[in-house]
Amino acid sequence: MASAPAKPWAPAGDLIKTPWAAQVSPESTLPEYPRPRLVRDAWQNLNGLWDYAITPKGAALPAAFDGQILVPFPVESSLSGVQREVGPDNELWYKREFTVPVGAAWREKNVLLHFGAVDWRADVFVNGAPAGSHTGGYTPFSFDITNYVKPDAANTLVVRVWDPTDASDHPVGKQSRKPKGIWYTAVTGIWQTVWLEPVSTNYIKDIQAVSDIDAGTLAVTVTQRSAGIPAREIADWNVRAPVEVELLDNDKVLATARGHAGQAVTLSLKTPILWSPENPKLYDLRARLLSDEKNADEARSYAAFRQISMQRDAAGIMRMQLNGKNYFHFGPLDQGWWPDGLYTAPTDEALRFDIIKTKELGFNMIRKHVKVEPQRWYYHCDREGILVWQDMPSTHSYGLGAKWGRNELDGGTDTLRTPLSKDNFYKEWGEIMDLCQGHPSVVVWVPFNEAWGQFDTDKVVQWTKQRDPSRLVNPASGGNLRMYKDAVGVLRPCADMVDFHHYPEPKLFKGDADRVLVLGEYGGLALPLPDHLWQRDGKNWGYGKVKFTGRDDLTAKHVEYANMLKGLVKDGFSAAVYTQTTDVEIEANGFYTYDRKVLKFDPAAARAANLEVIGTLPAE
Repeated sequence: MASAPAKPWAPAGDLIKTPWAAQVSPESTLPEYPRPRLVRDAWQNLNGLWDYAITPKGAALPAAFDGQILVPFPVESSLSGVQREVGPDNELWYKREFTVPVGAAWREKNVLLHFGAVDWRADVFVNGAPAGSHTGGYTPFSFDITNYVKPDAANTLVVRVWDPTDASDHPVGKQSRKPKGIWYTAVTGIWQTVWLEPVSTNYIKDIQAVSDIDAGTLAVTVTQRSAGIPAREIADWNVRAPVEVELLDNDKVLATARGHAGQAVTLSLKTPILWSPENPKLYDLRARLLSDEKNADEARSYAAFRQISMQRDAAGIMRMQLNGKNYFHFGPLDQGWWPDGLYTAPTDEALRFDIIKTKELGFNMIRKHVKVEPQRWYYHCDREGILVWQDMPSTHSYGLGAKWGRNELDGGTDTLRTPLSKDNFYKEWGEIMDLCQGHPSVVVWVPFNEAWGQFDTDKVVQWTKQRDPSRLVNPASGGNLRMYKDAVGVLRPCADMVDFHHYPEPKLFKGDADRVLVLGEYGGLALPLPDHLWQRDGKNWGYGKVKFTGRDDLTAKHVEYANMLKGLVKDGFSAAVYTQTTDVEIEANGFYTYDRKVLKFDPAAARAANLEVIGTLPAE
């Protein structure tokens, strides 16, 4: 396999970039450990320059490659160095060589090949042999490549990717082959870190912790995998495998428990410090997989004591509660897009920037809008202390029977989804929930947005609640706000919330007495700044007809809306989501410009107004 002559890597195109773009280099591309919730010391980062080629769908492995791409930036992005479209009729090929380290940590160990995320279907080959395939654009996956690698020589890794984007009913979020308005540039291929990890034959696959703040307990489940046991027998083997779990604070062991893999063990703490945005206390976990009282594997994690629930207040209004107290959720709609990396932040510092600045503006929540982030983003939310509403990336489904019953209860018509499409939804939504479930910052699941691909709402809600009963479910943010009929034909609420959208000003709509009432989107006030625009032809836009001349009048309108919202909190709203964190492509309605170089609002005035909104709801 030949490749085109290598050219020095450089960002492609001349569109705006963030300040962190200058820090990106092939020699150090997102070098941070990618999985903070399950840590082992030994690993090898495979980010950097790979060969790439774009070929017609179904073609053989290309004899020659088109050039080099900087992984893990999407091929359509500037930081990939390529900035080319792929589309549903083509496939994207990647190739690189690697060697397995020879140190003691790798000796006589199995080698796992990890992908943070690849959009959408990935077929992986090691030294010409098929190592595995995965579908789904948002979650990590891995393959045991021990039998395919040569320990003392160079190995060839090839990845073939097909991504139809919106030419399918796969989850795509805001991606579009024809970006305009609220639809953005398509993302294809590898867009999160690729890495190798040595593990024992029997190793810890995951660590999940669920707290009970009333009992002062933490239920920790350690799941395990084994290279020597067929998949159908793993569940039975898990029950027999002994595990030991320790709860630590500043390296001091506070509690220890023993049990078996696949079953929860209970750690008790008399007076745990509760996690909240005001005090994001995290405890360390250490898990050991035992064999004949010896460590077969060991991994580090972390957990928090916190509870998300709902309860009626003194006026009979259903409210969300954090740790047993009424708690108003207020934050921005966060798209998670970057002008230089698209789905992929240029650096870990950049990834953390949006979270830090959101908190500095006085918010306590982020709605992660129809996108999923790398695991380090949720780790930063856990550490910094911010609540997360996690959306399911939506499908583009209009024309499939969907009708949006906007701002009415039990209105509209859901989407006609094929059985295959429904199966894929559950598969990807389940994987996203598994990814986020161990993060205390994630408190609300949002399976649908504005009737985009919405189907079988009550069944999806029941499935989501059964998979994770410890969090609240917002069934369809601004979508078809479904009721369902019980056995005697009475209309009953679906899930925990009724969520309305209204632009630009906040507005209260009638909900129902058994669900929390929230304003899932409002605002969207636009101020295009000429030197910071993705599109320079004047077609940038935001919600509403008000034209702003600068920071002062834009801030004044935000404060005006915040004051309106305070009255609506007293009347029933328990959460609000302002659109949005940053400008995105031609949308100019962010607190920050798309390149993150300018905060368009007065920070002190915006922070004071936002804190006043949160403080409108008494804790008791």
